[in-house]
Amino acid sequence: MGNLKTWLYIFLVTLFPAVELRGAIPLAILNYKLPVLSSAIIIIIANILITPIVFLLWNLIIFVFSKIHTLDRLLKKYLSNLHKRAKPYVDKYGFWGLMIFVAIPLPGTGAYSGALAAEILGMDKRKAFISISLGVIEAGVIVTLLTTGALKLF
Repeated sequence: MGNLKTWLYIFLVTLFPAVELRGAIPLAILNYKLPVLSSAIIIIIANILITPIVFLLWNLIIFVFSKIHTLDRLLKKYLSNLHKRAKPYVDKYGFWGLMIFVAIPLPGTGAYSGALAAEILGMDKRKAFISISLGVIEAGVIVTLLTTGALKLF
C-alpha cells in the first residue's frame, strides 16, 4: 500500500510543472507498485489543486519574473507560445476547448498550462477551474489506462 513518505513524494512529484500526473501516475504504479485506483485518485486531486495555486500566485509570478531579465524573457516566450497553442481551442470551443487542451496527455498541456492559458486569455476563473479539473480527470484516466496497459485490450 505504500508508506506515508512514498505517498507524499508522489504527491509532490505531481506538483512539478513538467511532470504533473503524466509522470506521477506511471511512477506510482510502475516504480512504487502503489494501488492503481488510489494512485490515480490522489494524483488527480493533487493535479487539480495546481489551478487555484496558479490563480492565486499569478500576480506574484509576473512580479518576480519581471525583476529578473532572463526569467522575464523566458516567461514572455513561454506565455506567447502557450497563447498560440491554447487560443485556437478556447476560441473555437470555449470551456470545452480548455478542457480538451488540458486533457491531452502531452507535455505542456496540463493543469499549469491550462491555468496560465485561462489567465492570459481572461477566462472566468470559476469556469476555467471546472474546465481544467475535468481535463485533469480525463488526462488522469488516459494516463492510468496507458500505464496499466488497459488500452491494449481495445
